[in-house]
Amino acid sequence: MRKEKRLILLVDDDLAVRESLKFALELDDLSVSLCGTGEELLLHDDLGAACCLVLDYQMPGMDGLDVLDALRAKGLALPIILITGHATESLRRRARKAGVMQLLEKPLVDSALLDSIRHAIRLGRYPGAARSH
Repeated sequence: MRKEKRLILLVDDDLAVRESLKFALELDDLSVSLCGTGEELLLHDDLGAACCLVLDYQMPGMDGLDVLDALRAKGLALPIILITGHATESLRRRARKAGVMQLLEKPLVDSALLDSIRHAIRLGRYPGAARSH
């Protein structure tokens, strides 16, 4: 019997980052769907089916925490891994307060992202947020 692949949504405005992360995650038998902006993510057909969201913080338009606020307002609960090129202490505090499961700094080192995604999958839905119906 074939195991169903877990869907990971990945949002980053840099096409090269999106494509390289998708390639690496698919090598680990994950299904990855890409978005270039937060606005694109909010319209994504499979938003409710994802088991984890990898979200860039710095993007044109909505930043990663704005996107997270919009997801929570929609009642969507899923583990969020926020990635950023510059993780200040202020951003770390804001991310924790917003319910971000993990904040990773680019360039992503070794298996940090994959390890965080595996942890998110083991946890299931984010326990502190409202569930979608």
